Amino acid sequence: MKTYKAAIFDMDGTLTDTLEDLHDSVNEMLAHYGFPLRTLDEVRQFVGNGARKLMIRALPADKADFVDTALAYYNDCYARNCTNKVKPYAGIMTFLAALEAKKIPLGICTNKQHFAAVDIAEKVLAPIKFSAVSGDEPGQPRKPDPTRALAIAKKIAVAAEDVAYFGDTAVDIQTALNAGFLAVGVTWGFRPRSELVESGAQVIVDTPQEIPEVIRFG
Repeated sequence: MKTYKAAIFDMDGTLTDTLEDLHDSVNEMLAHYGFPLRTLDEVRQFVGNGARKLMIRALPADKADFVDTALAYYNDCYARNCTNKVKPYAGIMTFLAALEAKKIPLGICTNKQHFAAVDIAEKVLAPIKFSAVSGDEPGQPRKPDPTRALAIAKKIAVAAEDVAYFGDTAVDIQTALNAGFLAVGVTWGFRPRSELVESGAQVIVDTPQEIPEVIRFG
């Protein structure tokens, strides 16, 4: 079994269950402008490609010209809400602590707004220390473009083939494959196992506890 030297993670649906805060913020924006609200399951399907794409999907179909206004208001809402209900998935903190004890560098690469990714990493995932947290920022490419993920690998001085990347959506799997990482799909997040299979996940796990059984770090 190959030994991997670093782990990089998606955030929403992988490390943390952020869905309720995302849903609350989307509906706060929609209610403010008098648009129909969205269900939790709708928002579950809308996330993964960044906040702007979330707005495009959440707004009524005839409001394409309203995206920038909606996004600005939504960002204000989410800045207030992003740590209200979020929590790590069961077993995640134990798994991260075990990697940290082995001195395995840890990173986060997400399409979530950078300010929210940093806030959640520092407040919700503490005391785990991440070598790098990379969220969506103006002028930076979004996943599945591998640029930001590869920048994390470069920062921690680990070759791409020695990195395992964990995510819960096709976007994450495509990111990992584009970067040359091991593409690990997790089924406890926002998307079904079938999406992970169809997108080419090289490993699929159902719980954090089973990761050490199928992936070796050292």
